[in-house]
Amino acid sequence: MEARIVSSQDVIVIGGGLAGLAASVALADAGLRVRLIEKAPRLGGRATTFLLPDGEAIDNCQHVTLRCCTNLEDFYRRIGASGRIRYYDRLIFSGARGERTELRPSRLPAPLHLAPGFATARFLNWRDKLGIARALFSIIRCAGKPVFASPLSMLGWLKQQRQTQQAIDRFWGIVLISALNEDLDRMDANYGIAVFWKAFLSNSGGFAVGIPAVPLTELYTVNNERIDVRTRCGVAELLIEEGRAVGVRMDDGSDVRADYCIAATTFDRLSRMLPSGLRTRKEFAELSRFEASPITSVHLWFDRPVMPELFLTALDRTIQWVFNKTKLSAAVDSAESGEYLQIVISASHALSGKSQKEIIDLCRRELAELLPETSRVEPTRSIVIRENAATFSPLPGCDQWRPDQRTSIPNLFIAGDWTQTGWPATMESAVRSGYLAAEGVLQQAGRKARLVVPELPVSRLARWLSRGG
Repeated sequence: MEARIVSSQDVIVIGGGLAGLAASVALADAGLRVRLIEKAPRLGGRATTFLLPDGEAIDNCQHVTLRCCTNLEDFYRRIGASGRIRYYDRLIFSGARGERTELRPSRLPAPLHLAPGFATARFLNWRDKLGIARALFSIIRCAGKPVFASPLSMLGWLKQQRQTQQAIDRFWGIVLISALNEDLDRMDANYGIAVFWKAFLSNSGGFAVGIPAVPLTELYTVNNERIDVRTRCGVAELLIEEGRAVGVRMDDGSDVRADYCIAATTFDRLSRMLPSGLRTRKEFAELSRFEASPITSVHLWFDRPVMPELFLTALDRTIQWVFNKTKLSAAVDSAESGEYLQIVISASHALSGKSQKEIIDLCRRELAELLPETSRVEPTRSIVIRENAATFSPLPGCDQWRPDQRTSIPNLFIAGDWTQTGWPATMESAVRSGYLAAEGVLQQAGRKARLVVPELPVSRLARWLSRGG
């Protein structure tokens, strides 16, 4: 049966996650017409919201940004969501006995701005701290860009730096597993080192934590008359004719044609959409090498206040972060009635064989040590959400597999946090990929534009130290 032809648009963007949204908004702002096609019922991709039977909205997982994520911040500005992100300049760590240590920047220039708080941290001893300081100085000396003869895991690099097990567990791991969603032995050392350079060492404002004050579906809304958003629309195949992308074939058999196509999907979905003749091309041949890493979030509701902090980092536990969603959403320091907490466990491979009850029981035991008030009251509701393919796994050496946004087909571009962006699997990487794909489209259209926003400037002292004085 001959496929029905639907009216065309200038650009088709497949995928309404951060990469696709970033590309769509940037192109629409540049004056191009965009048709954004998303298979799910709402935009946001893996950053999504579920509605409970009583109408309450809960996010699949707490999303956090840092000030060093300059392109993500620019994207929020473009969609009018900047005011919905609130930034906090301190982290609170809870040790084995529930003791708290607060880390906040001083007035010293980077990379010394966090040194006073680090020096007084009670969850590390002086041997740990001296070893960490030496390793951090190694990162500063290479400006976050080390050169290795062969791929090296972050755990391997930390052992080379003679880090104690306590320093690995309580400092390096607690930051990097959450940031990159992978265990240290499965994480490329280049990515882990880059996180510390960009977020903690090069600029004193880089590590400020940004948390949405609204549900993710309210955050990722697109209001641009040049973007035709189509949700609940699945793409079956990319259409390639005479060496050019001419559009897509939808799941219903209809064709949608355009001058340019951006496939802003996960690597496995892209592989399924490619015509068989393209799968052996250089930029697509390594897609099967990518692996995914899971995130688990546990949602608990209590009928009274149980947590004085807005958010908390847990040490020596399965729990990694606890977010007081009630206080974060209300933007107040105390709640008058009940509280809703969200627990986040990144790289949650060890939980894959556990039932929801087992995960909830585990989290409640650990939560009672962090927040004793939770042991005195039963939650009124509890939910576990597993994202088994939350991000791509930043395996050692995987940078060589990450393709550029521009493909060998002149008017076909790809985007996603897994493509080559210079950043690991983060929301910043997703937005960068969307901007880079959009830059490629604009260049093809004769409308050159620089969309990628520069990173935060490196402080004078950090720059001087990285040059060896």
